[in-house]
Amino acid sequence: MIFYDLRQNKNKDSKAFNKWFAYPVIKETVDLDDLASHMSNHNTVFSKGIILGMLTDMVGCIKELLLEGKNVKIADLAIFSLGIKNNGGADKAEDFNVVKHLKGVKLRARATGELVAKNLNASLKKAGAISTTSPQPSPNGEGAGQTGNQEGNQGGSENQNQGGNQGGTTNPPSGGGNEND
Repeated sequence: MIFYDLRQNKNKDSKAFNKWFAYPVIKETVDLDDLASHMSNHNTVFSKGIILGMLTDMVGCIKELLLEGKNVKIADLAIFSLGIKNNGGADKAEDFNVVKHLKGVKLRARATGELVAKNLNASLKKAGAISTTSPQPSPNGEGAGQTGNQEGNQGGSENQNQGGNQGGTTNPPSGGGNEND
């Protein structure tokens, strides 16, 4: 079950000013060690240590493949890919400069299988009180503005609400609701 809260866009410069948007309620962030422990309790013959080793190697391999320019699909979870954060643009192709015109690289995750937005309708439930301001994040980035992918992680966003990829950031989109590239 995915719980959500409603927040009202208070950015007067936004086309979505005063409109309401759903944001997921993130209860906690589970790291690889916790995931391995959880998996080892699901009637498997593999120990937590073996699972943790396999997951750690998987993360390293996914990074390696992404940096080789490949997308990585994990069925019924996500397709992981890299995106480029541009910093403005050059007027002419010959004026383009990587240092000047690029901010960096971002990890994107597009939901697949049962996590695709069209399949989530029956799994959503309103969590609690309506909020008109952005909630305060915890020091480790849990809470406000996370979208677990996202972006239901539908391809990333310029606001880097990449929940689940590296914990996300705490800035809700000012453009209102559309978090896709």
